[in-house]
Amino acid sequence: MVRYSKLPFRQLVRSYGVTVAYTPMILADVFRNSSEGRDNEFRTTLGDIPVVVQFAASNGKDLADAAEMVAKYANGVDLNCGCPQKWAIHEHIGAYLMDCPELVRDMVKQVKARVNIPCSVKVRILPDVKKTIDYIQKVESSGVDFITVHGRTKKQKSTEPNDWETIKIIKETVSVPVLGNGSIFSIKDADKYISETGIDGVMAGRGLLMNPALFAGYEYTPKECVEQFLYNSLAYGTNTFIFHHHLMYMLDSVMGKTEKRAFNVLTSIPGILDYLEKHYDITPKNHFI
Repeated sequence: MVRYSKLPFRQLVRSYGVTVAYTPMILADVFRNSSEGRDNEFRTTLGDIPVVVQFAASNGKDLADAAEMVAKYANGVDLNCGCPQKWAIHEHIGAYLMDCPELVRDMVKQVKARVNIPCSVKVRILPDVKKTIDYIQKVESSGVDFITVHGRTKKQKSTEPNDWETIKIIKETVSVPVLGNGSIFSIKDADKYISETGIDGVMAGRGLLMNPALFAGYEYTPKECVEQFLYNSLAYGTNTFIFHHHLMYMLDSVMGKTEKRAFNVLTSIPGILDYLEKHYDITPKNHFI
């Protein structure tokens, strides 16, 4: 996810059943060239394990250089070939790479030659199943350690059905572990798709934003989860924009329209904390001491 899975949120979801947490998608060229960019984009701690640093890159050198910089502090690196946003396509990163299997294979090989931690790739499906399988097999031949597949093409909207049948075929075709991504909004969804496809695990993005306790079996974000997020954010530090937007996602199902209008215009962390305490009796608390 762009921006949202930084350290306070990663530590939160670990407390609720997440086994592997990813950083936000980080631009490899900015990361390797800017100390300020590195400080802003990747912060970790001894308890942030296992963590996979996800990069967006358009060439092997940028990716391998960035991977080498984080290798001491991460448990894996991931190449994003799935971001469908127009700016990413324009920069020849993300889902642009779904048209460049040989380039992706070369990029992974360069990373594998430079670091001794796992390297994975996150991809989307192509409109044609056979072309999807050909793409995945070329990526597999790079020596990639595992592959995550989002079951929509780069042009499909998130409201369209996720193609779990193609993900099943991919799992049956390759020998490396395969994770499935897309439309995971409950633990039942996760169990269902693993059972039906034989995949080795699932990755959730939007589902965890709305309910960080998803993998612990909660249907909605529990109050203590929000309180823990407040505690983590104050303990580790976060910026107001990300702090505010995480809470907008978590509280979406419990706020009415009037409440949302009032909450969404808050512009400071103290103001947000005051609002949550006054209206919901929610304060920063560490529930996992």
